[in-house]
Amino acid sequence: MTILIDPPNAAGHGRLWSHLASDTSYDELHDFALGFGVPSRGFDRDHYDVPAEWYDRVVAAGAVPVSSRELIVRLRAAGLRRRKPETLRPRRPGRSLLRPPSLAPGDVVALVAPAGPALPDRVAAGIDVLRSWGLDVRPPRPAGDAPYTWLADDDAARADALTEAWADPEVAAVWCTRGGFGSHRMVDLLDWAELAMSTPKLLVGFSDVTALHQAFASRLGVSTVHGPVMTSIADRDDATRHALRALVLDGRPTDVTGTTGVPGEAEGVLVGGNLTVLATSAGTPLTHGAADSIAVLEDVGEEPYRLDRSLTQLLRSGWFAGVRGVVLGQFTDCGRDPAVVRDLLVDRLGALGVPVLADAPIGHEQTNIAVPLGVRARIAGGVLSFPD
Repeated sequence: MTILIDPPNAAGHGRLWSHLASDTSYDELHDFALGFGVPSRGFDRDHYDVPAEWYDRVVAAGAVPVSSRELIVRLRAAGLRRRKPETLRPRRPGRSLLRPPSLAPGDVVALVAPAGPALPDRVAAGIDVLRSWGLDVRPPRPAGDAPYTWLADDDAARADALTEAWADPEVAAVWCTRGGFGSHRMVDLLDWAELAMSTPKLLVGFSDVTALHQAFASRLGVSTVHGPVMTSIADRDDATRHALRALVLDGRPTDVTGTTGVPGEAEGVLVGGNLTVLATSAGTPLTHGAADSIAVLEDVGEEPYRLDRSLTQLLRSGWFAGVRGVVLGQFTDCGRDPAVVRDLLVDRLGALGVPVLADAPIGHEQTNIAVPLGVRARIAGGVLSFPD
Protein backbone atom coordinates (compact mmCIF):
# COMPACT_ATOMS: atom_id res chain seq x y z
CA MET A 1 0.00 0.00 0.00
CA THR A 2 1.36 3.42 -0.96
CA ILE A 3 -0.67 6.35 0.30
CA LEU A 4 0.96 9.70 -0.47
CA ILE A 5 0.51 13.14 1.07
CA ASP A 6 2.11 16.41 0.09
CA PRO A 7 2.78 19.42 2.37
CA PRO A 8 -0.16 21.65 3.31
CA ASN A 9 0.56 24.36 0.77
CA ALA A 10 -2.72 24.70 -1.15
CA ALA A 11 -4.80 27.65 0.03
CA GLY A 12 -8.58 27.59 0.04
CA HIS A 13 -11.50 28.67 2.22
CA GLY A 14 -9.18 30.58 4.56
CA ARG A 15 -6.91 27.64 5.39
CA LEU A 16 -4.14 25.44 3.94
CA TRP A 17 -4.67 21.96 2.54
CA SER A 18 -2.66 18.85 1.69
CA HIS A 19 -3.43 16.40 -1.09
CA LEU A 20 -3.89 12.74 -0.15
CA ALA A 21 -3.46 10.25 -2.99
CA SER A 22 -2.50 6.68 -3.89
CA ASP A 23 -0.16 5.57 -6.66
CA THR A 24 -1.66 2.07 -6.53
CA SER A 25 -5.44 2.36 -6.85
CA TYR A 26 -8.41 4.57 -6.09
CA ASP A 27 -9.93 1.75 -4.02
CA GLU A 28 -6.89 1.80 -1.72
CA LEU A 29 -7.19 5.58 -1.41
CA HIS A 30 -10.91 5.47 -0.64
CA ASP A 31 -10.42 2.74 1.99
CA PHE A 32 -7.67 4.72 3.72
CA ALA A 33 -9.66 7.94 3.65
CA LEU A 34 -12.78 6.23 4.97
CA GLY A 35 -10.87 4.55 7.77
CA PHE A 36 -9.27 7.84 8.74
CA GLY A 37 -12.53 9.75 8.69
CA VAL A 38 -11.86 11.93 5.65
CA PRO A 39 -15.31 12.94 4.30
CA SER A 40 -16.19 11.63 0.84
CA ARG A 41 -16.92 15.17 -0.34
CA GLY A 42 -13.19 15.86 0.05
CA PHE A 43 -12.41 13.68 -2.97
CA ASP A 44 -11.45 15.73 -6.03
CA ARG A 45 -10.79 13.75 -9.24
CA ASP A 46 -7.71 11.77 -8.07
CA HIS A 47 -7.01 12.90 -4.50
CA TYR A 48 -8.57 13.97 -1.23
CA ASP A 49 -8.14 17.46 0.16
CA VAL A 50 -7.25 17.31 3.87
CA PRO A 51 -6.73 20.33 6.16
CA ALA A 52 -3.25 21.28 7.38
CA GLU A 53 -4.04 20.36 10.98
CA TRP A 54 -4.57 16.73 9.90
CA TYR A 55 -1.17 16.40 8.22
CA ASP A 56 0.83 14.95 11.14
CA ARG A 57 -1.91 12.48 12.08
CA VAL A 58 -2.28 11.28 8.48
CA VAL A 59 1.49 10.70 8.24
CA ALA A 60 1.42 8.85 11.56
CA ALA A 61 -1.33 6.64 10.16
CA GLY A 62 0.95 5.51 7.33
CA ALA A 63 0.80 8.11 4.56
CA VAL A 64 4.17 8.76 2.92
CA PRO A 65 5.23 12.45 2.82
CA VAL A 66 6.24 13.59 -0.68
CA SER A 67 6.56 16.91 -2.46
CA SER A 68 3.63 18.17 -4.52
CA ARG A 69 5.65 17.61 -7.68
CA GLU A 70 6.53 14.02 -6.76
CA LEU A 71 2.89 13.28 -5.93
CA ILE A 72 1.80 14.34 -9.42
CA VAL A 73 4.68 12.50 -11.10
CA ARG A 74 3.81 9.27 -9.29
CA LEU A 75 0.11 9.60 -10.09
CA ARG A 76 0.91 10.09 -13.77
CA ALA A 77 3.30 7.13 -13.79
CA ALA A 78 0.58 4.96 -12.25
CA GLY A 79 -2.04 6.15 -14.75
CA LEU A 80 -4.12 7.58 -11.89
CA ARG A 81 -3.81 11.28 -12.66
CA ARG A 82 -7.15 12.76 -13.70
CA ARG A 83 -7.25 16.19 -15.29
CA LYS A 84 -10.30 18.30 -14.57
CA PRO A 85 -11.75 18.00 -18.11
CA GLU A 86 -11.59 14.19 -17.78
CA THR A 87 -13.54 13.88 -14.53
CA LEU A 88 -17.22 13.21 -13.97
CA ARG A 89 -18.85 16.36 -12.66
CA PRO A 90 -21.93 18.48 -13.41
CA ARG A 91 -21.79 20.51 -16.60
CA ARG A 92 -24.27 23.17 -17.63
CA PRO A 93 -26.83 22.50 -20.40
CA GLY A 94 -25.42 23.43 -23.77
CA ARG A 95 -21.89 22.36 -22.88
CA SER A 96 -20.33 19.37 -24.62
CA LEU A 97 -20.26 16.46 -22.19
CA LEU A 98 -17.34 14.20 -21.36
CA ARG A 99 -17.25 11.45 -23.96
CA PRO A 100 -16.25 7.98 -22.69
CA PRO A 101 -13.76 5.89 -24.68
CA SER A 102 -15.13 3.76 -27.51
CA LEU A 103 -15.28 0.01 -26.98
CA ALA A 104 -12.71 -2.44 -28.30
CA PRO A 105 -12.85 -6.22 -28.74
CA GLY A 106 -12.50 -7.87 -25.33
CA ASP A 107 -14.07 -4.98 -23.43
CA VAL A 108 -16.60 -5.89 -20.75
CA VAL A 109 -20.22 -4.81 -21.18
CA ALA A 110 -22.43 -5.13 -18.09
CA LEU A 111 -26.17 -5.52 -18.62
CA VAL A 112 -28.58 -3.85 -16.18
CA ALA A 113 -32.36 -3.66 -15.92
CA PRO A 114 -33.22 -0.18 -14.62
CA ALA A 115 -36.87 -0.39 -15.58
CA GLY A 116 -39.05 -3.30 -16.73
CA PRO A 117 -38.45 -7.04 -16.94
CA ALA A 118 -37.05 -8.38 -20.21
CA LEU A 119 -37.78 -11.61 -22.07
CA PRO A 120 -34.71 -13.86 -21.63
CA ASP A 121 -34.65 -15.04 -25.25
CA ARG A 122 -34.59 -11.48 -26.58
CA VAL A 123 -31.80 -10.54 -24.17
CA ALA A 124 -29.87 -13.64 -25.27
CA ALA A 125 -30.27 -12.63 -28.93
CA GLY A 126 -28.87 -9.18 -28.15
CA ILE A 127 -25.97 -10.70 -26.24
CA ASP A 128 -25.14 -12.85 -29.28
CA VAL A 129 -24.87 -9.71 -31.43
CA LEU A 130 -22.51 -7.97 -29.01
CA ARG A 131 -20.40 -11.08 -28.63
CA SER A 132 -20.15 -11.33 -32.42
CA TRP A 133 -18.51 -7.88 -32.20
CA GLY A 134 -15.88 -9.33 -29.87
CA LEU A 135 -17.31 -7.89 -26.65
CA ASP A 136 -17.37 -9.71 -23.31
CA VAL A 137 -20.97 -9.46 -22.09
CA ARG A 138 -22.02 -9.95 -18.47
CA PRO A 139 -25.70 -10.92 -18.14
CA PRO A 140 -27.90 -8.89 -15.80
CA ARG A 141 -28.62 -9.94 -12.24
CA PRO A 142 -31.35 -12.55 -11.87
CA ALA A 143 -34.83 -11.06 -11.46
CA GLY A 144 -35.75 -10.29 -7.87
CA ASP A 145 -39.01 -9.79 -6.00
CA ALA A 146 -40.46 -6.81 -7.83
CA PRO A 147 -43.39 -5.12 -6.11
CA TYR A 148 -45.18 -4.72 -9.47
CA THR A 149 -45.20 -6.71 -12.69
CA TRP A 150 -43.91 -3.75 -14.71
CA LEU A 151 -40.65 -3.58 -12.73
CA ALA A 152 -37.63 -5.87 -13.11
CA ASP A 153 -36.86 -5.74 -9.37
CA ASP A 154 -37.46 -3.47 -6.41
CA ASP A 155 -36.15 0.08 -6.72
CA ALA A 156 -33.19 -0.30 -4.38
CA ALA A 157 -31.99 -3.48 -6.09
CA ARG A 158 -32.16 -1.92 -9.56
CA ALA A 159 -30.25 1.14 -8.35
CA ASP A 160 -27.64 -1.03 -6.64
CA ALA A 161 -27.12 -3.13 -9.78
CA LEU A 162 -26.55 -0.04 -11.90
CA THR A 163 -24.18 1.53 -9.36
CA GLU A 164 -22.21 -1.71 -9.06
CA ALA A 165 -21.85 -2.07 -12.83
CA TRP A 166 -20.80 1.55 -13.35
CA ALA A 167 -18.30 1.50 -10.47
CA ASP A 168 -16.66 -1.76 -11.60
CA PRO A 169 -13.26 -0.79 -13.07
CA GLU A 170 -13.36 -3.78 -15.44
CA VAL A 171 -16.60 -2.61 -17.07
CA ALA A 172 -16.32 -0.40 -20.18
CA ALA A 173 -20.05 -0.02 -20.92
CA VAL A 174 -23.35 -0.36 -19.08
CA TRP A 175 -26.13 -1.48 -21.40
CA CYS A 176 -29.82 -1.47 -20.44
CA THR A 177 -31.79 -4.63 -21.17
CA ARG A 178 -35.01 -2.76 -21.95
CA GLY A 179 -37.06 0.34 -21.21
CA GLY A 180 -40.68 0.13 -20.18
CA PHE A 181 -41.37 1.87 -16.89
CA GLY A 182 -39.43 2.42 -13.69
CA SER A 183 -36.16 4.30 -14.30
CA HIS A 184 -37.63 7.41 -12.67
CA ARG A 185 -38.32 5.44 -9.50
CA MET A 186 -34.68 4.59 -8.87
CA VAL A 187 -32.57 7.57 -10.05
CA ASP A 188 -32.67 9.20 -6.61
CA LEU A 189 -31.42 5.94 -5.05
CA LEU A 190 -28.23 5.82 -7.12
CA ASP A 191 -25.00 6.42 -5.23
CA TRP A 192 -23.97 9.53 -7.16
CA ALA A 193 -20.80 10.05 -5.12
CA GLU A 194 -19.57 6.57 -6.03
CA LEU A 195 -20.62 6.97 -9.66
CA ALA A 196 -18.69 10.24 -9.91
CA MET A 197 -15.51 8.58 -8.63
CA SER A 198 -15.58 6.01 -11.42
CA THR A 199 -13.95 6.26 -14.81
CA PRO A 200 -16.29 7.38 -17.64
CA LYS A 201 -17.96 4.58 -19.56
CA LEU A 202 -20.74 4.18 -22.09
CA LEU A 203 -24.37 4.04 -20.96
CA VAL A 204 -26.64 2.71 -23.71
CA GLY A 205 -30.43 2.64 -23.94
CA PHE A 206 -33.49 4.64 -24.97
CA SER A 207 -37.18 5.18 -24.23
CA ASP A 208 -37.61 4.96 -20.42
CA VAL A 209 -33.80 5.10 -20.12
CA THR A 210 -34.22 8.81 -20.97
CA ALA A 211 -34.52 9.37 -17.21
CA LEU A 212 -30.96 8.05 -16.85
CA HIS A 213 -29.66 10.04 -19.83
CA GLN A 214 -30.95 13.21 -18.19
CA ALA A 215 -29.63 12.29 -14.74
CA PHE A 216 -26.16 11.24 -15.94
CA ALA A 217 -25.87 14.45 -17.97
CA SER A 218 -26.89 16.69 -15.08
CA ARG A 219 -24.97 14.95 -12.27
CA LEU A 220 -21.96 13.41 -14.03
CA GLY A 221 -21.61 15.56 -17.14
CA VAL A 222 -21.07 12.44 -19.24
CA SER A 223 -22.19 11.74 -22.79
CA THR A 224 -24.51 8.73 -23.15
CA VAL A 225 -25.82 6.74 -26.11
CA HIS A 226 -29.49 7.00 -27.10
CA GLY A 227 -29.70 3.68 -28.88
CA PRO A 228 -31.24 0.21 -28.89
CA VAL A 229 -31.63 -1.64 -25.60
CA MET A 230 -30.52 -5.26 -25.43
CA THR A 231 -33.95 -6.67 -26.32
CA SER A 232 -34.19 -4.62 -29.53
CA ILE A 233 -30.78 -5.18 -31.14
CA ALA A 234 -31.23 -8.53 -32.85
CA ASP A 235 -34.70 -7.89 -34.33
CA ARG A 236 -33.96 -4.44 -35.78
CA ASP A 237 -32.65 -3.90 -39.32
CA ASP A 238 -29.06 -3.89 -40.53
CA ALA A 239 -28.95 -0.09 -40.64
CA THR A 240 -29.68 -0.01 -36.91
CA ARG A 241 -26.95 -2.50 -36.04
CA HIS A 242 -24.40 -0.88 -38.35
CA ALA A 243 -25.01 2.57 -36.83
CA LEU A 244 -24.87 1.17 -33.32
CA ARG A 245 -21.62 -0.69 -33.93
CA ALA A 246 -20.02 2.33 -35.59
CA LEU A 247 -20.91 4.52 -32.62
CA VAL A 248 -19.95 2.27 -29.69
CA LEU A 249 -16.89 0.60 -31.24
CA ASP A 250 -15.52 3.28 -33.54
CA GLY A 251 -16.94 6.42 -31.93
CA ARG A 252 -18.44 7.44 -35.28
CA PRO A 253 -22.05 8.73 -35.15
CA THR A 254 -24.15 8.09 -38.24
CA ASP A 255 -25.81 11.03 -40.00
CA VAL A 256 -29.59 10.90 -39.66
CA THR A 257 -31.79 11.97 -42.57
CA GLY A 258 -35.31 13.33 -42.03
CA THR A 259 -37.68 15.85 -43.59
CA THR A 260 -37.92 19.57 -43.02
CA GLY A 261 -40.61 20.54 -40.53
CA VAL A 262 -39.43 24.11 -39.97
CA PRO A 263 -36.62 25.26 -42.29
CA GLY A 264 -33.29 26.54 -41.07
CA GLU A 265 -29.92 25.47 -39.74
CA ALA A 266 -28.81 24.98 -36.16
CA GLU A 267 -25.85 23.69 -34.20
CA GLY A 268 -25.65 22.66 -30.56
CA VAL A 269 -25.18 19.78 -28.16
CA LEU A 270 -27.72 16.96 -28.60
CA VAL A 271 -30.09 16.39 -25.66
CA GLY A 272 -33.41 14.68 -25.07
CA GLY A 273 -35.04 11.31 -25.67
CA ASN A 274 -38.53 10.06 -24.94
CA LEU A 275 -41.04 12.91 -24.84
CA THR A 276 -43.25 11.49 -22.10
CA VAL A 277 -40.30 10.68 -19.84
CA LEU A 278 -38.85 14.16 -20.38
CA ALA A 279 -42.20 15.72 -19.49
CA THR A 280 -42.54 13.66 -16.32
CA SER A 281 -39.00 14.71 -15.38
CA ALA A 282 -39.89 18.41 -15.43
CA GLY A 283 -39.48 20.00 -12.02
CA THR A 284 -37.21 17.26 -10.66
CA PRO A 285 -33.56 17.86 -9.69
CA LEU A 286 -32.07 15.45 -12.23
CA THR A 287 -32.99 17.18 -15.48
CA HIS A 288 -30.75 18.57 -18.19
CA GLY A 289 -32.47 21.26 -20.24
CA ALA A 290 -32.20 22.13 -23.92
CA ALA A 291 -30.52 25.54 -23.60
CA ASP A 292 -28.02 26.10 -26.44
CA SER A 293 -28.79 22.56 -27.61
CA ILE A 294 -30.59 20.53 -30.25
CA ALA A 295 -33.42 18.54 -28.69
CA VAL A 296 -34.29 15.08 -30.03
CA LEU A 297 -37.75 13.68 -29.21
CA GLU A 298 -39.48 10.33 -29.77
CA ASP A 299 -42.37 8.38 -28.25
CA VAL A 300 -44.58 5.32 -28.55
CA GLY A 301 -48.21 4.48 -27.78
CA GLU A 302 -49.31 8.01 -26.87
CA GLU A 303 -52.46 9.57 -28.33
CA PRO A 304 -51.98 13.00 -29.96
CA TYR A 305 -53.69 14.83 -27.10
CA ARG A 306 -51.23 13.27 -24.66
CA LEU A 307 -48.28 14.28 -26.81
CA ASP A 308 -49.74 17.79 -26.85
CA ARG A 309 -49.96 17.71 -23.06
CA SER A 310 -46.36 16.53 -22.68
CA LEU A 311 -45.06 19.19 -25.06
CA THR A 312 -47.05 21.83 -23.19
CA GLN A 313 -45.54 20.66 -19.90
CA LEU A 314 -42.00 20.92 -21.28
CA LEU A 315 -42.69 24.31 -22.82
CA ARG A 316 -44.26 25.73 -19.66
CA SER A 317 -41.55 24.29 -17.40
CA GLY A 318 -38.82 26.06 -19.37
CA TRP A 319 -37.07 22.88 -20.53
CA PHE A 320 -36.97 24.24 -24.10
CA ALA A 321 -35.71 27.69 -23.06
CA GLY A 322 -32.80 28.64 -25.32
CA VAL A 323 -33.13 25.58 -27.57
CA ARG A 324 -31.47 25.98 -30.97
CA GLY A 325 -33.23 23.26 -32.94
CA VAL A 326 -35.45 20.18 -32.62
CA VAL A 327 -35.24 16.70 -34.15
CA LEU A 328 -38.50 14.73 -34.22
CA GLY A 329 -37.89 11.00 -34.25
CA GLN A 330 -40.50 8.26 -34.54
CA PHE A 331 -43.87 8.57 -32.81
CA THR A 332 -44.94 4.96 -33.13
CA ASP A 333 -48.58 3.95 -32.61
CA CYS A 334 -49.43 7.50 -31.56
CA GLY A 335 -52.96 7.75 -32.92
CA ARG A 336 -54.48 6.56 -36.17
CA ASP A 337 -53.07 9.23 -38.48
CA PRO A 338 -49.30 9.93 -38.45
CA ALA A 339 -49.94 13.16 -40.38
CA VAL A 340 -51.97 14.53 -37.47
CA VAL A 341 -49.13 13.76 -35.06
CA ARG A 342 -46.53 15.38 -37.34
CA ASP A 343 -48.66 18.49 -37.81
CA LEU A 344 -49.27 18.75 -34.07
CA LEU A 345 -45.58 18.48 -33.19
CA VAL A 346 -44.41 20.90 -35.87
CA ASP A 347 -47.15 23.38 -34.99
CA ARG A 348 -46.41 23.35 -31.25
CA LEU A 349 -42.65 23.48 -31.68
CA GLY A 350 -42.74 25.95 -34.54
CA ALA A 351 -43.59 28.64 -32.01
CA LEU A 352 -40.04 28.28 -30.65
CA GLY A 353 -38.74 29.90 -33.82
CA VAL A 354 -36.02 27.30 -34.40
CA PRO A 355 -35.40 24.72 -37.16
CA VAL A 356 -37.32 21.46 -36.81
CA LEU A 357 -36.17 18.25 -38.50
CA ALA A 358 -39.01 15.70 -38.67
CA ASP A 359 -39.39 11.99 -39.48
CA ALA A 360 -35.92 11.04 -38.24
CA PRO A 361 -35.40 7.25 -37.85
CA ILE A 362 -34.87 7.41 -34.09
CA GLY A 363 -37.24 5.54 -31.81
CA HIS A 364 -39.33 2.37 -31.61
CA GLU A 365 -39.42 1.17 -35.20
CA GLN A 366 -37.32 -1.20 -37.31
CA THR A 367 -34.70 1.46 -37.92
CA ASN A 368 -33.50 3.12 -34.72
CA ILE A 369 -30.27 5.00 -35.37
CA ALA A 370 -28.12 5.36 -32.23
CA VAL A 371 -27.04 8.93 -31.48
CA PRO A 372 -24.65 10.32 -28.86
CA LEU A 373 -26.24 12.69 -26.35
CA GLY A 374 -24.02 15.47 -25.07
CA VAL A 375 -22.12 15.70 -28.36
CA ARG A 376 -22.21 18.68 -30.73
CA ALA A 377 -24.64 18.15 -33.59
CA ARG A 378 -25.95 20.11 -36.58
CA ILE A 379 -29.25 20.39 -38.45
CA ALA A 380 -28.91 21.42 -42.09
CA GLY A 381 -30.45 20.32 -45.39
CA GLY A 382 -32.77 17.76 -43.79
CA VAL A 383 -29.89 15.98 -42.04
CA LEU A 384 -28.75 15.66 -38.43
CA SER A 385 -24.97 15.37 -38.49
CA PHE A 386 -22.12 15.43 -35.99
CA PRO A 387 -19.37 17.82 -37.09
CA ASP A 388 -16.96 16.85 -34.29
